[in-house]
Amino acid sequence: MDLFTRDDLKTLLAEHRSPCISVFMPAHRGGAQEDPIRWRNHLAEAEERLAKAGWRAPEVRELLAPGRRLLDDNTFWNNQSDGLAAFLAPKFLRLFRLPLAFKDGVVVASQFSVIPLLPLLSGNGRFFVLALSQNAVRLLQGTHYSVSELDLKGAPRSLAEALLTHENMEPFSFFGRRAGVGAGSWGGIFHGHGVGIDDSKDELAHYFQKIDRGLHPLLREEKAPLILAAVEYLQPIYRQANTYAHLLERGIEGNPERLSNKELHDRAWTLIKPVFEAAQQGAAAQYRQLAGTEHASGDLAAVVAAAYEGRVETLFVALGRQVWGVLDPTAGKVELHEQALFGDVDLLDLAAAHTLAHGRTVYAVQPEQLPSGTDVAAIFCLPLPKHGKRP
Repeated sequence: MDLFTRDDLKTLLAEHRSPCISVFMPAHRGGAQEDPIRWRNHLAEAEERLAKAGWRAPEVRELLAPGRRLLDDNTFWNNQSDGLAAFLAPKFLRLFRLPLAFKDGVVVASQFSVIPLLPLLSGNGRFFVLALSQNAVRLLQGTHYSVSELDLKGAPRSLAEALLTHENMEPFSFFGRRAGVGAGSWGGIFHGHGVGIDDSKDELAHYFQKIDRGLHPLLREEKAPLILAAVEYLQPIYRQANTYAHLLERGIEGNPERLSNKELHDRAWTLIKPVFEAAQQGAAAQYRQLAGTEHASGDLAAVVAAAYEGRVETLFVALGRQVWGVLDPTAGKVELHEQALFGDVDLLDLAAAHTLAHGRTVYAVQPEQLPSGTDVAAIFCLPLPKHGKRP
């Protein structure tokens, strides 16, 4: 499974040569025969749309060639997650195997469509779990409804293998003594001091620092909560080594080796759900307090322009709604259309994507949960300019 980050979002939102093709489809973990067939059908649909829009056949063949080559890549199709998101443009291809069962969709426009990906970055249901045990280190990405294990590149994978002395590379046992020198409860001695005990704690701290450094490439732009799953006496040692700002104070205690990814997800959700709810309720209350001032707005055109400029601090956006139009970034003007025209974008999608790309918070909620009574509600980090003049 792949990780979709804010950096990936910025890459997709950057200017690309037209046409830009976005493909979303459900997939099957471990692969299924129908997945490449579905992919072939989506490519055919994109080809048909491009032909109707007037693109020449040689240009279309060249554009779709990298996608067609995937049809023969068995390794790719045997390593799917719940959904596949693909983005093709001239000399550009990005593929993401993600823990979301996307609805089938093909979008051909002047820029990529990213709204199906926003639940992976929004602030009301996404979190990470770091499970530390003797035989494995797992990093999970979860939402309310799904969980998937991420590839921890650059970080140690096994505590038992990594706990080696610097002097003679002799392994530590999980009982706080050098392997083969007696036994006892590691948890018991970890509350004391003495020869060997403090050394063991230092080795663990060093190892946990390696894990923390290994998380940096994955989490450096993240704000999603991280929940630690480990036996009780390891938790304070890891917390001292941790540098990720959003590590939750409460963790999952016990040996995570005994828990499946689904069981870890369920325990994590119990801890994180009240945190998400409190943050969302607090943001909604702040919007209601600021409504009617220059610090907040439910007007879509104003919100889209502000999001593009990085002036939205918190955004609520309605799930399941689409509003088509275009943004002129030079003039900061938004034009809305009743029906989608070629080159149009979903303006709700655009507002959410640019808010996230600037490192701010988006809550994707049901329409009745919008505090503005419209399809968007934004709190600005800078007030709206008066009389159309930009700061």
